[in-house]
Amino acid sequence: MKLFSAIAVGILIFFSTACGSGNAEGQTYSGTIQATGITSYQYGTHTLESGDEFYALKSETIDLSQYEGQKVTVNATKIEGYPVDGGPVYLNVTKVKNQ
Repeated sequence: MKLFSAIAVGILIFFSTACGSGNAEGQTYSGTIQATGITSYQYGTHTLESGDEFYALKSETIDLSQYEGQKVTVNATKIEGYPVDGGPVYLNVTKVKNQ
């Protein structure tokens, strides 16, 4: 039982840190920003696509449309209660940096 618990904790730690690196403003994520069209999950104004991963984005302070089609690194915090309806993790973007 202890081995199972240790493995479960290890997996949780891996997945909580695998998607980005932590900092005071959340985590950093890198990829290409795209405008969100019609989706089944219906949240986010943009997506960040990075290989097989993608995230729904919103920002209260940054006009993400300025970065559409560009490779960027964003600082963002996860929005609680998401993902829903089979959609992606939902991030609130606080900073954007071109790559």
